[in-house]
Amino acid sequence: MGLDVNTLFLVTIYVEAILGLLLLFAWLQNVQIRAVAWWGCAHLLRAASVVLFGMYGAVPSLVSIDLANVLLFLSFAVIWTGARVFDDRRPLPMYVLAGPVLWLAVAHLPALSDDLDLRVLLSSGIITTYTWLTAYEFWRGRSEPLVSRWPAIFMLFAHGSLFLLRTPLATMLPWSPANQMFESVWLAVLSFEALLFTISIAFILLAMAKERTEYRHKTAAMVDPLTGIANRRSFLQEGNELTKRHSAHPRPTAVLLIDLDHFKSINDRFGHAIGDRVLQIFAATAGANVRPSDLVGRLGGEEFAAVLIDADRDKALALAEGIRAAFAKAAAEVDGVPAAATVSIGVVVHEDQPLDVAELLGQADLALYCAKERGRNRVEIATLDLVLQRKSPSAGSPGPIAAKSAA
Repeated sequence: MGLDVNTLFLVTIYVEAILGLLLLFAWLQNVQIRAVAWWGCAHLLRAASVVLFGMYGAVPSLVSIDLANVLLFLSFAVIWTGARVFDDRRPLPMYVLAGPVLWLAVAHLPALSDDLDLRVLLSSGIITTYTWLTAYEFWRGRSEPLVSRWPAIFMLFAHGSLFLLRTPLATMLPWSPANQMFESVWLAVLSFEALLFTISIAFILLAMAKERTEYRHKTAAMVDPLTGIANRRSFLQEGNELTKRHSAHPRPTAVLLIDLDHFKSINDRFGHAIGDRVLQIFAATAGANVRPSDLVGRLGGEEFAAVLIDADRDKALALAEGIRAAFAKAAAEVDGVPAAATVSIGVVVHEDQPLDVAELLGQADLALYCAKERGRNRVEIATLDLVLQRKSPSAGSPGPIAAKSAA
């Protein structure tokens, strides 16, 4: 069955217009994702371009060729701009207009005006450039775990590559623009491919926007908004994941429970703004002193916790002491006021099966209690004797502590 280019043109116009309106409607539902508006406008521009191409022979070539190509190039440039905006990069108006201006400036030069192959190559090169730039923008943002980025990158790269084949295809399957524009085999194939690409990329872009929204909502629910580290829910959830991995590959694991000393006094003396800065400084200090494989979270208020993977007693104490000393130095003065903030840290090291982060937090809390009793601004590690004594109803004294801190 042959492909009717006239029908494809009509279908493409309707599809582009409908998809453009659909994307704009989706943007109105969530105006924060401005890239969707750019992509919707791009589809409407492409619909207008196809309308003008379809009027070839009925209107001057200045409209059906030049203006149609300008709108087509703008549509791809706007798609690229939407990709930049999607990843919080600013639009570049000069480069958006570069393709259309290049076409108007070069296509009518004597060397190109009568050479169809060179004109096709020029238009294909402009479209390929914008399409590959769009793929590159999505690739630059690949650190954000959006699954739909990868099919978008692949499709954009493949679509741009196919446009470069327009010139050799035109040479292999020549046609006369005066008589056979809507009877060319290669034009029908490219029109059909462009239609499929339009439908696919529109839904992939919508999927990316939806995935971005869901990802940010999930992140917001799992991240403490003040410090930017895991909140209590996220910390315990990650702790459960660590428990599962620990069962398969047992390694020494340390749990730290951390409490800022006299934090209420800091708030009372210097105000809550300084208190918030102290919390942020601690989160940044802890993040800088643990390893990428470790987990740090804010359990609430001025209480934090950390899980150190593959950390024996000596390594856990060294890391805890590093956090304590670094924070005491960083928070000695905060925004010009002598906050002199410090932390007390309780440590428990686990080397047996099974790993239970919640249970270890309870044991680390006993060591933290002893750190508070012994003067604060110190690290204490829990021992079996300490745990047993603290759990005993008759326990009265802190019991032996296996390690001390440099207070």
